[in-house]
Parts: sequence; C-alpha cells; structure tokens
Amino acid sequence: MNPLLLTDGYKVDHRRQYPDKTTLVYSNWTPRKSRIEGLEEVVFFGLQYFIKKYIIHDFDTHFFKQPKEEVVKKYARRINNYLGENQVGTKHIEDLHDLGYIPMVFKALPEGASVPLRVPMFTMYNTIPEFFWLTNYFETLLSAVIWLPCNSATIAREYRKVLDKYAEETSSVPDFVNWQGHDFSMRGMGGIEAAVTSAAGHLLSFTGSDTIPAIDFFEEYYNANSDTELIAGSVAATEHSVMCMGTTEGECETFKRLITEVYPKGIVSIVSDTWDLWKVLTDYLPRLKEEIISREGKVVIRPDSGDPVDIICGNPNGKTEQEKKGVIELLWDVFGGSINEKGFKELVPQIGAIYGDSITVARAIQICERLKAKGFASTNVVLGIGSFTYQYNTRDTFGFAMKATYGEVDGEGRAIFKDPITDDGTKKSAKGLMKIDLVDGVYHLTDNVSWEEEKQGELKEVFRDGKLLADQSLNDIRARVSAGISVEA
Repeated sequence: MNPLLLTDGYKVDHRRQYPDKTTLVYSNWTPRKSRIEGLEEVVFFGLQYFIKKYIIHDFDTHFFKQPKEEVVKKYARRINNYLGENQVGTKHIEDLHDLGYIPMVFKALPEGASVPLRVPMFTMYNTIPEFFWLTNYFETLLSAVIWLPCNSATIAREYRKVLDKYAEETSSVPDFVNWQGHDFSMRGMGGIEAAVTSAAGHLLSFTGSDTIPAIDFFEEYYNANSDTELIAGSVAATEHSVMCMGTTEGECETFKRLITEVYPKGIVSIVSDTWDLWKVLTDYLPRLKEEIISREGKVVIRPDSGDPVDIICGNPNGKTEQEKKGVIELLWDVFGGSINEKGFKELVPQIGAIYGDSITVARAIQICERLKAKGFASTNVVLGIGSFTYQYNTRDTFGFAMKATYGEVDGEGRAIFKDPITDDGTKKSAKGLMKIDLVDGVYHLTDNVSWEEEKQGELKEVFRDGKLLADQSLNDIRARVSAGISVEA
C-alpha cells in the first residue's frame, strides 16, 4: 500500500489549512503522563524500526519506485471515493514522487534511554519548504507504530526491577533473571506487528521469548546476529492437546515418555493442569522421581489455571493440604534441594516451575514476596509474561502524543503550543524549538530555544533527507536499559 494512505482521514487536507506561505512545521513525540502508579520514566524504543521499515523501505518500494501516474491515480481514486469530489489535489503527491525521498529530519535520544514524562523522545521537521505538510502528516503512522514498543519495553523493565530485587535478596543465581521473565505475548496481541514489537520491547530486559519473529526483527532493524549473540531463546514445551491425546488414564505414562524418550536430556516444560495439577505433583512426580533427578537437564512443571499467586505459593485458606502448600513447596517435598548462603531454599536443578497465565507486575511482586516469606528463593519459578500484561495498555498508558510546537510562515518563526482550558494540564504542550540536556543522568527539556541552541544538547540527527544517520544495535540498547535499571537501584 502507498504509505501516504496509512493515515487518519483528516490528515489528507491539512496542507491547505495551514496559513499561506507556511514553509516549516516542527513537531515532537512525548510521553505526557503515566497511568501506572510510581512509573515516571518511559523507555524509548522503536523509532529506528519505524524509519527503516516505513520511511525508507515502504516509501521506496510502494511509492517512489512505482510509476508516478499509477501512484497518483490510485491516490486520487482513494481520496475522492472517501471524501467525495474535493480540492485536496494531487500535485503535492506528484512533487514528492519527483523528489524521490522523504525530506525530513528526525532528531532523537538514544533508544533504550529512560525518558522522564513530558520530555520529548524525538523531534522532526521538514527540510524543503514546499513539504511542510509532511511533518504532522506522519503523526498517525508514527503513533500507530511507536507507542506500543515503548510501552512494552517500559513494563518489561519494571518486571526486571522486581525480579532483580528478589533474586538479589533470595537467590544464589541472580543471573537466572535473564530467563525468569519469559515473553508469551504473541498470540494475544492485536496483530503480528504488535506482537513482534511488543516482544522486542520485552527482550530489551530479558532473553526468554516464544515470539520467534522478534529474532528476525532485531536482525533486520537493529544489527543483531543470532549466530553470534543471544537475541532470544526458549525450550521444548507441551500444550494441552498433547496431554489430552495421551488420555486421563495415561497421563503419568505421557509424562514418563516425554521425560525419558522424547526429551531424555535438556529442558522440557510440561503443562500439568490439564486435569488434576495436585495429582501430578503428589502422585506422578514421586513415581518419576528417579527418572527426573537422573536426567541431564530440567523438567519444568507448568500450571496454567487458577490464581497464579495461590497456585505457585500456596493459599493458607486452601481446602486441601496441596492447595495450602502450592507448587513450589510440593516440589520441594518430593525433590528437595539446598539452602543457599542467603538462607533460602532452592530446588534441585532437575526440577522447576513456570506460570504463564494472567501474570502482572503486581502479581510478580506477590509471588516473589510470598515465596520469600516461605523461605524459598524467587528464582525457583519462571513467569510467562503475555498479553494480560502487554495488551492491556494503550497509547494513553503514558499519554503519548506528537505535537507541533514551532513553524515558519513567510520567513517568520512562530513558537506555538496548545493548552486546553478544559484539560487537567496533561495536554498542555511545550512551546517552540526544543533542546534536551542530560544532567546527572536525567534528561531535562528546555523549550522555546533558538535554532542555534536547538542544534546542541542530546537530541541527535538519526535521519535526514532519505538517509539513516545512526544505526543502533540491540546490544547497545540493552546496555542502556540495564544501565537505567542500575542507576535507579
């Protein structure tokens, strides 16, 4: 599709609505508020993907390299059928096609940076006067693509903080946290692009994911190489259909076949609540104990229903002894383990657990806290983090918006802003040109600056006139996210 049609309908005629002799529009992309208590900084991620995928590849493939007559004819047909015969015109489309590239500048902070609320992550403006209309024309496409990876990267970082904290307090293997938060988001997200960009945001803080195309995403857009570095990994795992096909009566035999024949070594995750989780833990596993502890690798038990906190940690008010103990304590009863130097129990390395249904940051804290209270290390369990976390957010989670703050009309600069009297202050924009400084590790905005000042500070050109000027790597971005966590700790 012609990427100029990837927009809201009201955008197509804004070109004629600007004042006559408008020659420049300067805008910024900013998280304006947080709907998550205590979270005041947002991870910046996804612009390089947007530029490479849409501004360079899609425009080149689906616009500039297509015959001009065909592009213009299709554009006119779509707009006229949509708005009725109108005065939008096509000359500006023809002129852009003749130019052969997108005449814009993007200036951005480094991806992976923690950006305070109300501080722009990037700015953009046109470089050729007649294409002033392009700047905010891109608002819709930018918004549709960028907010979600920022959201997921930010929330994944919150999980990482939680799991790091409890691993530091209770575990002998704090590095295991790299795998403790496992991305299960793909099937529940709103489309493939949402799944891939969300998983990519998750992988800035972890290495576990079941979203395979996220690996290709990083190789294609962020200079990663799965032959030489770990982008993402997972393990062999069953689903309910596998267990059901083995029949209720044959469930124990299914466990045995999986453990001894199909996967005689390595890690295998087995969904264990197809019928009776407690029977699996107190009947089948004791019968299979010798086969499990003699394996080279780990058997991971996966509950998949009920309250995650109670299932993993036990519920003191449970009706049965099994419900009161929960999965980790029941595994300890069968397999035992060791008490680490911090005084917490760690299961033998051949057994573990994962819970991947309806996990949230709040539930992750509860699970870690209750395991700690019972004397167990937090790293006895892996948490599968899926759409219940990542899909339950919107552009408004962090109040993302792209707003114009400066323009030039007939050679005169105009510092512009919005400040609705009916709003609570969230929608009040900055004003004029932007400069961002890094002071003691924190980004600070100064608005309404001169062009000379705008050229200074932390916003760096990453794209100009069809050319990518900065090409960041997954490794560098992960390092920034990790450094941001370390600073806060």
